[in-house]
Amino acid sequence: MHPRIEDYALIGDEQTAALVGRDGSVDWLCLPRFDSASCFARLLGDEENGHWRIAPKDANGPCTRRAYRPNTLVLDTEWDTDEGSVRVTDLMPQRDRAPDLVRVVEGTGGRVTVHSTLRLRFDYGSIVPWMRRSDGHRVAVAGPDSVWLRSEPEVHTWGEGLATHAEFTVEEGERVAFVLTWHPSHEPRPPLVDPYEALDASVEGWQTWAERCRYDGPHRDTVVRSLITLKALTYQPTGGIVAAPTTSLPEELGGIRNWDYRYCWLRDSTLTLGALVAAGYREEAEAWRDWLLRAVAGDPADLQIMYGLAGERRLPEYDLPWLSGFAGTSPVRIGNKAVNQLQLDVYGEVMDSLALARRAGMAAKPHMWALQQELLEWLRENWQQPDEGLWEVRGGRRQFVHSKVMVWVAADRAVRTLEEKPKLGGDLDGWRTWRDEVHKEVCEKGYDAERNTFTQYYGSRELDASLLLIPRVGFLPADDPRVIGTVDAIHAELGHGGFMRRYSAEETVVDGLPGGEGTFLVCSFWLADALHMTGRTEEARELFERLLGLTNDVGLLSEEYDPVTGHQLGNFPQAFSHVGLVNTALALFGGGTAG
Repeated sequence: MHPRIEDYALIGDEQTAALVGRDGSVDWLCLPRFDSASCFARLLGDEENGHWRIAPKDANGPCTRRAYRPNTLVLDTEWDTDEGSVRVTDLMPQRDRAPDLVRVVEGTGGRVTVHSTLRLRFDYGSIVPWMRRSDGHRVAVAGPDSVWLRSEPEVHTWGEGLATHAEFTVEEGERVAFVLTWHPSHEPRPPLVDPYEALDASVEGWQTWAERCRYDGPHRDTVVRSLITLKALTYQPTGGIVAAPTTSLPEELGGIRNWDYRYCWLRDSTLTLGALVAAGYREEAEAWRDWLLRAVAGDPADLQIMYGLAGERRLPEYDLPWLSGFAGTSPVRIGNKAVNQLQLDVYGEVMDSLALARRAGMAAKPHMWALQQELLEWLRENWQQPDEGLWEVRGGRRQFVHSKVMVWVAADRAVRTLEEKPKLGGDLDGWRTWRDEVHKEVCEKGYDAERNTFTQYYGSRELDASLLLIPRVGFLPADDPRVIGTVDAIHAELGHGGFMRRYSAEETVVDGLPGGEGTFLVCSFWLADALHMTGRTEEARELFERLLGLTNDVGLLSEEYDPVTGHQLGNFPQAFSHVGLVNTALALFGGGTAG
C-alpha cells in the first residue's frame, strides 16, 4: 500500500529538505536546493525512482514509534522486534559547502540486524548513476551530480539490483553512522562531516533557536513545531520561504490538481512576516522582507505572484511522464505556469508587508519607498482590470472581491505611511481619494445586500474564504453587520466536515479545472480568526482545537484535508498552513499578531 501524505516527516538544512516515511525510507530529496531535481522520488513513483531505507532486516511495515527530538528537526524512528530494539536518527546538518544527509543507527536493546537499501536516481528518478568505490566510499556519478556514501569501516556494502546494500548488527549502545553527501561532479569531494558531532550540533542549534520563541500560551509545543517547520522551509542564503518542499502531491487522489510548490509566493508575505515578528523571530522576518524587496524590484507591470528561491522569474511548467505520481495520481509537474497570471492582490500584499516591517522597527532600505511609489502608481492606473485572483484560477479573469480589497489595502498602507512619515513625500490627497473610490466600489459591486454577504467576484452569488480576511486587513471593522453576515454565510456554505473549502466545490467555471479538492487548512484558520474578531471566541477556540487534531504524529500539516477519508492532501508540509496555525494561536492566546 502506498504511504499516505501524513506518513512523512521532514528533515532539512535550510537549503533543501527530505521526507522520511514511517518505514524508515527517505522517499524525497532534491539536491542541492529545494527546487533542484530529486535524487529520491519514490514519493511520486515507486522504489525504482529512488529511495533510501534503513530498518531492521525483517521489518516490512512501519516503525513502532517516531518523534522529533524536543524543539529540533532531528528525527528518531524506532522499532521493537523479537530480537531487540533499534533507533535510526535522521538529520541534515547546517551546510558548510555541501549538503549532507546523516543517518545514525543505534541499538537500544537486544541484538538487531539492520539492512540499508540505497537506490539513487538522479533527475527526478530517471537516471541510474554509475557507482564506484573510492577511499572506502561508494561514489555515484551521472552528469552534473555526484553523491558520496560513507559508513563505518566495518560495515560491508555491496551492489545488487542497481542499488547499494549494507547489512550489520547492533547491540544496545552501539552506533553505526551513514553520511550521504552531494556535490557537483566536476568538483573535488567536499570536506567530510563527523556524523556524531553533526548530530550534537544540530540538536543544540535547533533547541537554541526554539528558545527564542516568545509565545507562551496553550499548545506551545505545536506552535514551536510550526515555527521550526517555517525555518526549515526558508532558503537560508536569500531568506526566501518556499510554500512547500514538494511538487505534485495531489489535492484530490486521482485528480489533476497537482502543482509544484517549491517556490516563494507573495500572497504569503504579510501573514508570514506577522507570524515571525510576533513570535520573536525578527532576524528571519527581516531576511524575508529583504528577499521580497529584491524579488519585486523592476518594472511594476512585471510583478509576479511567485518567484524562485533567489527571486528567479522564469518557472516554466512541464510534466514528468516517467513518474506515476503519488498513489498513481498524475501528472507530476515541475515549474508553475501560474507565475504568468495577473493577481492584483499581490500589490496589496507587498505594501502591507513593507508597512508591517516599518511598524516592527525594521530599518528601511534606501530605495524602498521609491519602489513602493512605483508599484502604487501602476496599480492606480490598472486596478480596475479583472485578474485571476488569490487562488490562481485557470478559468479566466474576473473582478475578484478579495483582489479589490487588497487594492484598497495598498492605497491605505501608503496613506498611513505618509501620514506617519510625511517627509517621505507622495500624493497623499490623491491616494486618499483613490482609497475611498476603491472602498465604495467594493461595497457596491462586491456585496450582496439580499444575503448580507460579500461575494467571490462582482455580480456573483458565490462565496470565497478569502473574504474572511476583510476585518483582518482593516477594510471594515469586525463588528460591521456586513462582516458578521459574510462570516456567517461562509461558515454555513463553505463548511465541509467541520472545516472550510476555499470556494464552492461546484465552481468549475471560475476554477477552470475538473474534479474537486479537500478542505483548505489555512482557510479554516482564517475562520477561527474571524470568529474571534467578531466576538465568538469560544467557537474559534473549538475550531482551533479541531485543526490541531489534524497534524500528523510529528506535528506537520499539508495544504488540505479530506474529512471523508481522514487523510491530508496537497503539498507537504505546507508553509501557509503552519503560518495560519501560528497566527491563530497568537490571536487567541498570545495577545494578537504583529499584523
